[in-house]
Amino acid sequence: MIDRDSNRIEKVTLAHAKACLEHESSAGANNQKPAANIRHRFVIEDMSYIKRMFETHPVRASSDHGKSIECITAAYACAEACNACADACLGEKNLAEMVQCIRDCNDCADVCLATARIVSRITLTDFHVAGAQLRACLEVCERCGEVCEKHGKRMAHCRICAEACQSCARACVELLGER
Repeated sequence: MIDRDSNRIEKVTLAHAKACLEHESSAGANNQKPAANIRHRFVIEDMSYIKRMFETHPVRASSDHGKSIECITAAYACAEACNACADACLGEKNLAEMVQCIRDCNDCADVCLATARIVSRITLTDFHVAGAQLRACLEVCERCGEVCEKHGKRMAHCRICAEACQSCARACVELLGER
């Protein structure tokens, strides 16, 4: 939490933050001055923005938010890993050997970004479209992961990218409930 008087930052749990806010609210309701050490802004670690958006969304989707959040997070992480891997491949000495990897990484990054965005939308979800996108993401992650895994023996950036691709593919499978 950030103490307004000293600007001290302390990481807190969501439960602690809520308890402090409730205490501050009840003190104000009783015309009591809240204790100086209770008046804080919180840095809450427990919840991602994605989770917080899902929990506050007016539409209560019937699907498992946990699996959706994992998939969205994995897809964004994979997109970033693929983007960085493609860039690192451009810096390799044997650039001609890396063309397929760069292409696969770029394709995977684009598909992962689109997948994360589509899965994030829960108002009037078109499950046919979302399913097709998840299957496309799974396919491109498997393909990119295989290519990067081959290069991963020599290049650490490709090994890391392969891990991100495999993680995203698993998250897509979990959300699809397939395989």
